[in-house]
Amino acid sequence: MCLGVPGKVLSISDDGMSAQVDFFGVQKELRLDIVDVPVTVGDYVLNHVGFAIRRIPPEEVGETLALFDQILKEAAAGDLMAEDVRGEMAAGKDAGVGESGRG
Repeated sequence: MCLGVPGKVLSISDDGMSAQVDFFGVQKELRLDIVDVPVTVGDYVLNHVGFAIRRIPPEEVGETLALFDQILKEAAAGDLMAEDVRGEMAAGKDAGVGESGRG
């Protein structure tokens, strides 16, 4: 199973092919080649292996973020995906990178 990680688009490259995205305080560049619909700054997208695969409709953002938080809270000890995501989030907080992505 693959899990798309939600993030907030902070900026889009001049050519429109990539974006800086905030994932719970960690900023990464994503490709926009395969996203289902065009995105703009402020949109939320689902990331999979460095690609935005879906723009999250504005009316679904709150529920999506809540579900993602629930997945992380309920993940069993030793769950490698959850540990990786938690590690990335902690690294972003330690480095003071970006905002929470909840804006």
